[in-house]
Amino acid sequence: MLLSAEHLSINFGSRQLLSDVNFYLNEGDKTGIIGINGTGKSTFLKVLAGLVEPDAGTVSRDPNVQVSILAQNPSMDEEATVLQQVFLHFPAEFRALNEYEAKAMLTRLGLTDFEQKVGTLSGGQRKRVALAASLIHPADVLILDEPTNHLDSEMVAWLEDWLRRFRGGLVMVTHDRYFLERVVNHITELSRGRLYHYEANYSKYLELKAQRAEMAEASERKRQSILRVEREWIMRGCRARTTKSRERVERYEALLNQDAPETDDTVQLSAASSRLGRKIIQLDHVTKSYAGRPVISDFSCHLLRGDRIGIVGHNGAGKSTLLRLTAGELAPDSGSVEIGATVRIGHFSQEGRELDLNQRVYDFIHDIADEVRTDEGTFSANQMMERFLFPGDLQSVPIGRLSGGERRRLYLLSVLMAAPNVLLLDEPTNDLDIMTLSILEDYLQSFPGPILTVSHDRFFLDRMAESILEVRGDGQVLRYTGNWTDWQEKRRTEEAPARAERTSRPAERPRERKLKFSYKEQMEFDSIDQVLADLEARIAACTEEQGRCGSDYVRLQELQAQQTELEQQLEEKTERWIYLTELKERIDAQ
Repeated sequence: MLLSAEHLSINFGSRQLLSDVNFYLNEGDKTGIIGINGTGKSTFLKVLAGLVEPDAGTVSRDPNVQVSILAQNPSMDEEATVLQQVFLHFPAEFRALNEYEAKAMLTRLGLTDFEQKVGTLSGGQRKRVALAASLIHPADVLILDEPTNHLDSEMVAWLEDWLRRFRGGLVMVTHDRYFLERVVNHITELSRGRLYHYEANYSKYLELKAQRAEMAEASERKRQSILRVEREWIMRGCRARTTKSRERVERYEALLNQDAPETDDTVQLSAASSRLGRKIIQLDHVTKSYAGRPVISDFSCHLLRGDRIGIVGHNGAGKSTLLRLTAGELAPDSGSVEIGATVRIGHFSQEGRELDLNQRVYDFIHDIADEVRTDEGTFSANQMMERFLFPGDLQSVPIGRLSGGERRRLYLLSVLMAAPNVLLLDEPTNDLDIMTLSILEDYLQSFPGPILTVSHDRFFLDRMAESILEVRGDGQVLRYTGNWTDWQEKRRTEEAPARAERTSRPAERPRERKLKFSYKEQMEFDSIDQVLADLEARIAACTEEQGRCGSDYVRLQELQAQQTELEQQLEEKTERWIYLTELKERIDAQ
């Protein structure tokens, strides 16, 4: 067992986030923590990491267990460079051993300027630097809060593979359902201060949760049936004169006082939009460049009423730029953007609007609209807030007291309160809990106007999109019919001929000349035996020194990392030795 938490309780103001819960993490466990925004998932991770003390209960870890954490909003040194930030809390020796790996990881995460100051990075870039810092840490336990936020599809695929190969224990909060399906083997649901554990990935969790709900409902139906019979017996005037009668009355009272099964409240969305005319939005031969680099080149698109379009591409390719051009918030360098007279755009931006943290939740929504008309009728601002899980006590608090996910949900409500008839959504799934995401997807399917959404959430795009715009980053914007999975398959089909051509080229090259060593190969062949012997000697010395380390864990960790690196070099050199030896035999046989 790597980590155990027993009888944890945490009270946050008027909310009981955790109530006498237990949690255990064994080696190889990969646990996803899920729950509605505001239930305390991030706080729970901080308690497990030792960053926050619980009001009651204990968290136990073996002293030799190393923990690495990725916070939801990591704190950083604004003056540090990207590479310095990654190694900020490590000794210089550790950086020397792991700098190459860190640079490779940062490159995978779309960060290639290692000397750029942290203070100049965007929010998404900062989160990716923090992710690299947490992964480079030689940890037995990884605790990650929303690791897939601000990652594009290729980055998420890389992170999936990295975490699948990770041999320690993993605890993470994520709302990426494909990630939960492919990476985790345990799911823990946080609901009303309680933890519900499922030994399952996401699809199996849905089955098990449905079974648990059915069993709870069956038990409640049985309880109500018994109560009805016993109530009739009580109402007939039977008195508790005998011991048997008194026991029956006590059983009735016990059943009456028993709590019914609790279920989480859910966001209730209904389509609220204004009339939309025939002309919606038309982009004709639009071009936009930054610092001489084309982002969008000669792009045309006429939005139709029923369009459901997903926008994909690498980070920095220009997806948000395309959305802002469509919204009329950004002027093109050439071409035109025409927006119909009846169009009311709801633009849900990635950064969100600037929220006054001192403003009350109710005042923020009330300033946008007093009421909104929906398919289900007219709702006041108070009622809409309640449908978005902001009950009366939360409506009166300052926005600054809301969790990150609750603020995101409040921002989504503010967009919908304006009754838009065209939706432009930039990363709408970031920080929203899974239940809210599911309901949002149902809402979008019933929305009467067109929807354009930038998203890296593959599950979301598979459910919502009917066509995909791929922003290539070189000015090209290509359109594909179908959802995210369809687009991926078509991209693989397009790339297959190029891969096949690259693979076939060496086979097609005629081998007319005799085989022989190049000068470098000859030098390498002459010296490789000594290189192998030196590596083996260094590994033996490293192993011997580890036996003398005793309780010097820092030095032991450095030596283990050094040995791993040496063994990798030995394996690579051994493969090279085999190749050169076989080549030498073929040369001699000519």
